[in-house]
Amino acid sequence: MKAWFQKIGYKIASWMYGRYGNDKLTYVLLISALLLSFLAYLPYCFFLYFVGLGLLIWSVFRTFSKNIPKRRRELERYMKIHNKFTGFFKLRRNKWRDRKTHVYFKCPKCRAVLRVPKGKGSITVTCPQCGERINKNT
Repeated sequence: MKAWFQKIGYKIASWMYGRYGNDKLTYVLLISALLLSFLAYLPYCFFLYFVGLGLLIWSVFRTFSKNIPKRRRELERYMKIHNKFTGFFKLRRNKWRDRKTHVYFKCPKCRAVLRVPKGKGSITVTCPQCGERINKNT
């Protein structure tokens, strides 16, 4: 029985060769489709079923697509949006975690967030992104 499952696994793997497969965007699309299909049972929300079905079809299409560069560009665009959203909350969490030991501020030239130790007096910080030298009182 184990050999039969291995044989099926090899056949699926050889069929998927050259196809894009699953990534983070595919999983988000699948979860969104599932949630929308459940929300479609609410009164006057039957159209959400079709939106969820569309997302499900799109995720399956992405999984079996052979146009790998295009799927990677889609993932890259999604990750830019995702990182912008999660980065905001991650920065807030880090500021709260380090509130007793570090000071956070933005570079006036490139707007990069910099972290310096608290209680060091007047220090000069060099921005790692743009090279701007900033005098900061901690």
